[in-house]
Amino acid sequence: MTAIKESSTIQENKQYALDKCPVTFVMDKLGGYWKPIIVYHLGEGDKRYSELKRAIPAITEKMLIQHLKQLEADGLVIREAKPVVPPFVTYRLSNAGKGLMPVIEAMAAWTFKVKEGVFD
Repeated sequence: MTAIKESSTIQENKQYALDKCPVTFVMDKLGGYWKPIIVYHLGEGDKRYSELKRAIPAITEKMLIQHLKQLEADGLVIREAKPVVPPFVTYRLSNAGKGLMPVIEAMAAWTFKVKEGVFD
């Protein structure tokens, strides 16, 4: 993989946007199609990988693993592995991840209103 040039104009612009626009910061951490869905399901409580996969059947294993790693790296999800055979791994929201739940719940509430035609 190619290293990112730290002094490029694009990187400077991205950093400026992250510093000045809170929505850009949130989208950097939670953006994409699957991350909010994963956070939504973890908001219900701790889940094992297989439980998340069952809860989100359309996601591929590659994407679920990739996004869980990104959410963990961003401090939104905590991965806890118990040293047993077979491995027992659970995922849960960190305090920062729990702080996103009002946003996720607002998105869900908006969805129900749109489906009911409230905004027509």
